[in-house]
Parts: sequence; C-alpha cells; structure tokens
Amino acid sequence: MGNLSRREFVVAGSALASSVALGQNAAAPALTAGEVIARIKKQVGVPWFPQTVDNLLTGSPETPVRGIATTMMATLDVVERCAAQGRNMIVSHETPFYLHQDHTDDIKDDSTLRYKLYFCRKHDIAIFHFHDHWHARHPDGIAQGMVNQLGWQKNVNDAADPKKLIFDGVPLAKFAQQMQATLSAKTMRVLGDPALPVRRVQTSWGFCGREGGIKIFTQPDVDVLICGETREWELVEYCQDSIQSGNKKALIVVGHVLSEQGGMILCADWLKSFIPEVPIQFVAAAEPFWNPEHSPQA
Repeated sequence: MGNLSRREFVVAGSALASSVALGQNAAAPALTAGEVIARIKKQVGVPWFPQTVDNLLTGSPETPVRGIATTMMATLDVVERCAAQGRNMIVSHETPFYLHQDHTDDIKDDSTLRYKLYFCRKHDIAIFHFHDHWHARHPDGIAQGMVNQLGWQKNVNDAADPKKLIFDGVPLAKFAQQMQATLSAKTMRVLGDPALPVRRVQTSWGFCGREGGIKIFTQPDVDVLICGETREWELVEYCQDSIQSGNKKALIVVGHVLSEQGGMILCADWLKSFIPEVPIQFVAAAEPFWNPEHSPQA
C-alpha cells in the first residue's frame, strides 16, 4: 500500500474489507448515493421543496454506497471515523462547510476547507445535507428524536407536536441536571431560579433567534424554553430582563450539536426501514466545547 500513515492504513484496510464483502455478492448492483436520496424523498412524507439546502455536497449521484452514517454535523472528525468504518455516505443534519446554505466561494482557497474536500474525494465520501425536510416531516424528525433520547415520550402534550411538553413541577435545577446527565452535556447553560417548578416546556432545538424565541418565551403557557443556541445579546438578554422584571420563567441553552443529535439517531433507524442493502448507523458529533472545571486530560 506504499508509504501510508497509520490512520490511512486503517482507512484503506476498512475500505478493502468492504469491497471484499461486496464482491461476495458481485451479481447485485451497487446501491448509489442518488438512489438513497431518491428513497429519502419518497419516504419523508412531505413534498420536496423547490428551494432547499437538502442536497448532495460531495461525491456524485453515481457514488457506490458501501455503508451509511447519520450524524448531526459532518465535522472532519466524523468524516474520518465514517471513512475508517467503511461508511462512505454521510447523512448530515447540519452543513459540513461552515454556512447553512453551503456556499464556499468566499473561502474556496482556505486550507481547512480544501483538506476536508480532498479527504472526501480520496475516500469516495458522499455527504448529503438533510435539514429542511427532516424538520418538515410529521412529526418533526429532530423534535421526535430528542424526545426519544431524553425519555420524554410520556411528557408530550400533543403527539403531532413533540416540541411542547408537560412535567410535574420538578425544580429547574434537578430538571437541568437530569438533562445534562442524559445528554452527557459538558457546557449546557441555564437562566432562571433553580427552584422554579418546571411544568410547561417548549423546545426550539438547534438555533433559536430573537423573534421566534421571544414569541415562545412570552407565552403564558410556557415556563421553560429549551434551545440549542442563541445570540447572547438578543434572546438571552431579553430572557434575563424578563426574569428580573418578575416573570417566573427559565431558559436552557443545551448547545447546538447536543440539541439535535437525538433526531439523527432516529434518522438512522428510519433509513434502516427502507434501505436494507448496506449497514446504517448513527455517528455522534463531539460536543465542541469543554468546561475548564472539568478539562480533558492534557
């Protein structure tokens, strides 16, 4: 195999093992990335939008698929692990290229972008950005997946809308600690009285902007708003002032990655129901930050 690094040797070995396994059934035509996407469009249950970020970003529709991974965000770490496992099609909820719309003209010569694209070409990686239609699914695939991951099925107020939940008045501090433990969250943040009884919760997984966030937070039937991330000088400041003025409410900011991972766990199970030809698994994206109080070993 020439002068390969240890990591490249492992990746090459995994790819070879996958090709041998495919060779045992050489008569069967290879599943392609285009065929996978066509099945997703057929099964997702909503019409395909004429304008969407849900597109194939690397590889081509003809790329033979050896295995599929779902992930919240196709970071380079995720892409490398998928390649090592022989899963060369990645269904990623968020963009792999640092902008929701996937435009890269402004950084086309950036060394990090170029390396990531090179790695994908070298290892025949097809990345499919799957955001809009997974949220548009009924119920929302991310919201339902987060409910499943957190074990909140019995707390859903309306099965058609798993973003609204009812709890029994558990104190905010305990509620947040339980969330933190279940999600293995290192940098989750909470705004509000730790003793606040949590009864009525609304979630806005992923990014929650000022306009939508204030509208949710001010609803009389919402005690706690949970989001993935938001701007601290907009929604966080508003919530802080609202609580200071006497409103008995709270905001929990989970972090964008952890706030949508459960949806992509569900996505892997969903794909398995109509794509039997290749192995499919969820690959977690790492929480990007660490807390200095609990810093990783040097």
